[in-house]
Amino acid sequence: MSADPSSESSAASVRAPLPLWTKLAFGAGDLGTAITANLQVFFLMVFLTNVAGLSAGLAGSVLMIGKIWDAINDPIIGYLSDRTPKGRWGRRHIWMISAAIPFGVCFFLNWWVPTTDQTLLFAYYIIMGLLFNTFYTAVNLPYSALTAELTEDYNERTSLNSFRFAFSIGGSIGALLLAQLLFRVIQEPPTQYIVLGGIAAALSVLPIYWCVWGTQQRVREFEQHTPSSCQSRLPLKTQLRLVFHNRPFLLVMGIYLCSWLAVQMTASLIPFFIGDWLRMSPAEYTQVALVVQSTAMGMLFVWSAVSRRLGKKAVYYMGMTLWIIAQAGLFLLQPGQTALVYVCAILAGFGVSTAILFPGQCSPMSLI
Repeated sequence: MSADPSSESSAASVRAPLPLWTKLAFGAGDLGTAITANLQVFFLMVFLTNVAGLSAGLAGSVLMIGKIWDAINDPIIGYLSDRTPKGRWGRRHIWMISAAIPFGVCFFLNWWVPTTDQTLLFAYYIIMGLLFNTFYTAVNLPYSALTAELTEDYNERTSLNSFRFAFSIGGSIGALLLAQLLFRVIQEPPTQYIVLGGIAAALSVLPIYWCVWGTQQRVREFEQHTPSSCQSRLPLKTQLRLVFHNRPFLLVMGIYLCSWLAVQMTASLIPFFIGDWLRMSPAEYTQVALVVQSTAMGMLFVWSAVSRRLGKKAVYYMGMTLWIIAQAGLFLLQPGQTALVYVCAILAGFGVSTAILFPGQCSPMSLI
């Protein structure tokens, strides 16, 4: 019996290297979430206190509740996404299409001050935070799963992640450049943030649709060629037992958690430190953040080359040592020491780049 020509053609197209435009479209899918996440981590806390007028305790609670909900909704949306029927748009794309506009709208509304009453403001930003984190996950988590549904080839998946990483870092730096420009051009803080939120929301939504448009055909071909697995899944209790008995995995996740906790906390507090203690302007602390991220981006290539000679563990230790020196330097800074601020920012960039590269992109055993 002869093979089905259409089936053979589909299988051949799936095994073929991914076209450049497909890789570009896939990479663009991480642009919006990178822009929004970066602006929130650097500016939301200072906006809630200095512009919206919330107390530091209430503003911190808004961020904390949003992050707790983010941790809860991740496995829920992941579970639902895995079990979404493969319709015309595929089980991942339909989530991205449906959540893209609400994602942008909720991000924009985070920068609006609807009232001066602290209780109402607190409730408003809690609701906006919960909604935004829900739609953020609904876009980003199905998008992250697309890598395995575009190709089975290891090298092609690595290439896809390179494009994703380039767009992510580029979006983060671009968001800070946009903020710096608006802070210099617009003088009134409420207007600065509402304009920043509106432009960033539009820039964040459009690439999601580009990603769907550019990867839809390839995902459809891949789904036709690779039928869903019929194997029974392990019970949840068994899965948890396997995870919590995997010591190398737990060690890597602990390192990853602590590294990014340090990044997030420093990024959220640095505007207050630079503005209130060092007496620098909002445009200047945006510039400091740009120095950190630009250094981190440039050092990725350096650390990657060094790791091939010395190993990932040695590189991680070197990067963390420089980061600790930078944090200690910030602790000792006094008003007027602007040059030292940028020295510490560069050193911090060295450390942040290792937090990006390791341990998230290496084998657990390589860091032990």
